Amino acid sequence: MATYAVAYASALRAASEAAAGQNYPPGALYMVATPIGNLADITLRALHVLQLADSIACEDTRHSQALLRAYGIDKSPAQLLALHQHNEAQAAQAVIERLRRGERVAYASDAGTPAISDPGARLVAAVRQEGLTVIPLPGASSVTTALSVAGIWGEGAQHGEFVFAGFLASKSSERTSAVEALRSEPRAVVMLEAPHRIEALATALATLGARPVTVGRELTKQFEEIATVGAADLPAWLAQDANRLRGEFVLVLHPAQTAAQAGPDSRVLKLLLAELPLKTAVKLAAEITGEARNTLYELALSLKKS
Repeated sequence: MATYAVAYASALRAASEAAAGQNYPPGALYMVATPIGNLADITLRALHVLQLADSIACEDTRHSQALLRAYGIDKSPAQLLALHQHNEAQAAQAVIERLRRGERVAYASDAGTPAISDPGARLVAAVRQEGLTVIPLPGASSVTTALSVAGIWGEGAQHGEFVFAGFLASKSSERTSAVEALRSEPRAVVMLEAPHRIEALATALATLGARPVTVGRELTKQFEEIATVGAADLPAWLAQDANRLRGEFVLVLHPAQTAAQAGPDSRVLKLLLAELPLKTAVKLAAEITGEARNTLYELALSLKKS
């Protein structure tokens, strides 16, 4: 632990050296991304702002205090303000009052980037409505972490398109309806789930058959586990090891296979090419069919040659 303390203290010094040159205006709200599990995933800029902040609004003051202490950042209880899903509207007004006094206020949720299935969005909206400044500090996010290891490549996904569904409904009927709505979704879908509900979600997703699902459990932590299985096999995969029911989950439902992935329909494109320049024909064909413009362009070149 002493070794870690020395390392974290060095990181704090490095943060000041690396980030201090930028302007950090007073009277601004700083949205600070924090680690999703591994304490070392904090950014140098986040550390600098947490040091600099006159006060810190926290989803859980105890959780944030532990992070601050690990890096040797000392804040008094008066500098910490609880702002969570149950009091966000009221606590936002307290933050606004501090901003009007010229304070730099940082906001940190328990893990990851604030306002993504975490409190923070109402706070930002309220601060912006008052004409005050909000500054984002990028960093850890379970959403992008899971997508980066899902290995998705296909129609829609090749352009980085995805849907963030967050936590699906807890009621069985509503959850089933939500999953059914995802059956034909051509983009990747990112979902979050808690350990006590993961089996229910897996059962609902199993109705999607062979559609791949990448499961990230305890991402960035010591017992991190990542696997890609068919949706129908997800309940069995969880049942293989009791440990797989522990920890926080991020799931990436891979894009639904579409007819376009088997090869675009050339009929519309042929008709347009007979009357219009190639680029115009491709643009209109993409708008009409919903197929990827790059794919249609390659097909158009092939049709022209033939």
